[in-house]
Amino acid sequence: MGVLFFFDRIDRKILKLLQDNNRISNVELAEEVGLSPPACLKRVRHLRESQVIVGDVSLVNPELSGSRMTMLVSVEMERDRKDIYARFQTSINKAPEVIECYQTTGSYDFLLIVCVKDIQAYETFLERVLRADSNIRKFQSSVSIRRTKYSTAIDVGVS
Repeated sequence: MGVLFFFDRIDRKILKLLQDNNRISNVELAEEVGLSPPACLKRVRHLRESQVIVGDVSLVNPELSGSRMTMLVSVEMERDRKDIYARFQTSINKAPEVIECYQTTGSYDFLLIVCVKDIQAYETFLERVLRADSNIRKFQSSVSIRRTKYSTAIDVGVS
């Protein structure tokens, strides 16, 4: 991104409300933040054009979609090289089971959040993606037994 964006109180409230419900009508949103509908629409467009708002999605219940297991996978690469990291990231971006990937500090280089139907699907993912990459030194898998908190909302400083 690289561009500084300064939020005022109204921008923050718009962002909070849209994160809670991005299907809110512009008229309702304008009323909630104390603007006219055209002024509110202008603000939302500016937030999108400035890449503050980067997308609008529908969140799907993973259990109802067939993905009943969530795995947290820590990956250590063989070497600390930019080209190796780039190839790994390309591979991970192609793997539909990986719903999140973080490059990290510490003992491991990456943390993956992997959603699969069952342990056999996870084993298939391991063979196809992780074990096939000769630049991976090791990986460690943890099975999530329960999700106790989940949110896609970013704190924008409005309560």
